[in-house]
Amino acid sequence: MGCFFSKRRKAEKESRPQGEEEGPKQYSWDQREKVDPKDYMFSGLKDETIGRLPGKVAGQQFVIQDCENCNIYIFDHSATITIDDCTNCIFFLGPVKGSVFFRNCRDCKCTLACQQFRVRDCRKLEVFLCCATQPIIESSTSIKFGCFQWYYPELAFQFKDAGLSIFNNAWSNIHDFTPVSGEFNWSLLPEDAVIQDYVPVPTTEELKAVRVSTEANRSIIPVSRGQRQKNSDESCLVVLFAGDYTIANARKLIDEMVGKGFFLVQTKEVSMKAEDAQRVFQEKAADFLPLLNKGPVIALEFNGDGAVEGCHLIINEIFSGTKMFVSESKETAAGDVDSFYNFADIQMGV
Repeated sequence: MGCFFSKRRKAEKESRPQGEEEGPKQYSWDQREKVDPKDYMFSGLKDETIGRLPGKVAGQQFVIQDCENCNIYIFDHSATITIDDCTNCIFFLGPVKGSVFFRNCRDCKCTLACQQFRVRDCRKLEVFLCCATQPIIESSTSIKFGCFQWYYPELAFQFKDAGLSIFNNAWSNIHDFTPVSGEFNWSLLPEDAVIQDYVPVPTTEELKAVRVSTEANRSIIPVSRGQRQKNSDESCLVVLFAGDYTIANARKLIDEMVGKGFFLVQTKEVSMKAEDAQRVFQEKAADFLPLLNKGPVIALEFNGDGAVEGCHLIINEIFSGTKMFVSESKETAAGDVDSFYNFADIQMGV
């Protein structure tokens, strides 16, 4: 019995005009556009303002090294970014699907969003951060952290392209691999820190084309208090279930609560199973089980005297037709918050 493919190749060879040689084979990977690493690198720059506009990086890896006194803006999503041996620089880094790694840098200020953040052998960095996992510092001192606070029109789509949720931000949950007894290698920036004083909006003609805002109420990432000391012993947990308007509803609720003087402590977006809901929502779980299959839930923790009553009033007034989990009382709210975020941390491996 003969091989069909060998017969077909023989037929093709016989049908080729005599004297015509067979051309080189073409494979799918040969058709890909060639990438020049130099297009995704800033190296050896001094006293410059430079960047990449939306669409110019498009998920590639990026390298920044040996720069001094530079302002560098990457207004696009990327795969990973490494920053080595930079001094007195300012960075804005759009959403990074993987890791951002600073090594041997000092006196730098930055705003960035990523899946993983790591600092090694650095001194005096001030970082406004969105990080999906626990940020890590190693052999570094005087590292200060604040919450990411930035907006431009393309940024929401770039977060999606990088596979990052705007609600998963562990910016203040720092792990120090090399702690020193009696010393603190990291701290939180003042809560009233003005981001423009650290990472100013670019002023060059090319980069001004990106319509940037650093106002907290426009930030693509909800500005949270993280692990700062809470102002009140009363918190409230709200869980929104997946639907067409879940993100918009979460943003609206945050705006309303913050506008009434309450504080957003933390947010989380995570998938839940029926057994998770039983553990977190307990006797109310049955009400929410049919909603779990639609997608991940979004959880918000608010803090402030009267937070539970404030949440109920706003939700009843604005979201009366939308099913949400809301803490019933001040007495049960602390347990609600602990149950949900303990589950979420385990689920996400934090």
